Amino acid sequence: MSDFKKKPVPNKNIKPKPHFSSQKPQQPKARLSLSKPDSINENNSENEEEEVELVYGRHPVLTLLNGHRQLNRIWITHQLRYDPRFMSLVSAAKSNGTVIDEVGVGLLDKITKGNHQGVAAQISPYEYLELDDLIIQAKQKTNTPVFILTDGITDPHNLGAIIRTAEALGTQGLILPQRRSVSINSTVMKVAAGSLPSYPVARVVNLNRALDKLKEEGFWLYGTAPNTGNALHKVDFQGAIGLVVGSEGEGLSLLTQKKCDMLVEIPLIGKTPSLNASVATAITLYEVYRQRWLTQSNQHYITS
Repeated sequence: MSDFKKKPVPNKNIKPKPHFSSQKPQQPKARLSLSKPDSINENNSENEEEEVELVYGRHPVLTLLNGHRQLNRIWITHQLRYDPRFMSLVSAAKSNGTVIDEVGVGLLDKITKGNHQGVAAQISPYEYLELDDLIIQAKQKTNTPVFILTDGITDPHNLGAIIRTAEALGTQGLILPQRRSVSINSTVMKVAAGSLPSYPVARVVNLNRALDKLKEEGFWLYGTAPNTGNALHKVDFQGAIGLVVGSEGEGLSLLTQKKCDMLVEIPLIGKTPSLNASVATAITLYEVYRQRWLTQSNQHYITS
């Protein structure tokens, strides 16, 4: 694996502690539902609640099928099953073990209680990557990967929006803790608007141990901390980066803040005291990549 080289942060007030590295489209109008058919609810315990999510609507189900997401079951009308957009994808899903139920509109109405547009799907539990696999995969793509780590993000709309921005800007993955965090469910998928099938997510038992692991792998850790961090535009974001994002209300835990090499903030001049977590993540990520694009442009200008 390639060594990661980090540039010093040009801020005299903060002296980051060194650490050693041994190995240097538009949002769909169709709705997603958290409701479950009665036949499913009767046969599942409460701890399986997030494992029987339903997705319905043509665009959301097509997104899952095109992303090769494993589905337990698909309910679809006869007319839509043989629609050119669905026919080959539904056949492929059936070959992979998905149960295909050709049903009438009345049953779909009962299952979804929403605007199903002729199709609904029961998704399998989301398959998270192991942290080690995520790191290996990222290093194979670039010498300067960027990861998003969340601390206390419990709102699925926030998480979905973070994933959508992170994938759009080209980060190499997201790391979720098992505790104090929303999991990948159908609401997250809806807000992510088709980003998840191609975007890797790892889930870890202990976030702070994951931060230690990233340091060992040469990552520089930046935590978002309103009113206490370094101004975003004055920080030099180079090398391999882990951006740690907390919730709007609670922010980063004190231990997580101590694990970060530097805390950063977005200077605000209006009366609004803070930003939504997903908005703050988007602004911070844009600054990270703006600096990288500028560096690449300058290097191209010098060599041309």
